[in-house]
Amino acid sequence: MNGTAQARSWVCAVFFCAAVVTPAVAQVPGPGQQIAGALLAAPDSMRAGAAVLGWQGGELVEIRKGTNGLICLADDPAIERFQVACYQQSLEPFMARGRELHKLKLTHEQVDSARMLDIKAGKWKMPSAPAALYNMVAPKDSIDSATGLPRGKSSRWYVVYIPYATEASSGFSSTPDASGRPWLMFPGEPWAHLMVTPE
Repeated sequence: MNGTAQARSWVCAVFFCAAVVTPAVAQVPGPGQQIAGALLAAPDSMRAGAAVLGWQGGELVEIRKGTNGLICLADDPAIERFQVACYQQSLEPFMARGRELHKLKLTHEQVDSARMLDIKAGKWKMPSAPAALYNMVAPKDSIDSATGLPRGKSSRWYVVYIPYATEASSGFSSTPDASGRPWLMFPGEPWAHLMVTPE
């Protein structure tokens, strides 16, 4: 899998797939455990004030209010791996719309087209300033049965949304490599963003 395809897969896993599969069979942890897991994706300095969206009654709802503009998504127990994410609140219209569209079983291209139509119609806006997204993924077999949290090594990657950025406007290459340097994905699009994948 090339860098672009892998990045697309990661983005789908966190924002779409993990957020739209209703955990009908899997046991849903209590709010406290969901909050503790979701906050693992956030920087230490921002965890205390982050809002958390978690699972209740088969729906993703706010289970903790925030004060610092960061929104964290709890792990979906129906997904095969533990995965949580946190993002700046200005991205919520984009993220929420993505969750709605993927419930309809649309392709990535159809989701992008629907979002573009929304933006052109002025239904919602992308952030006017750079906005961060933090991601964490771990194998389900690494979960501690007592705490519900992963043990051992996890994978992290980071995204900085810079709507409509291009190589020329940002100075970032749109070609990924194996060095771990940031690269610009979807240049020129409303959802243009930097991918940062630490080694």
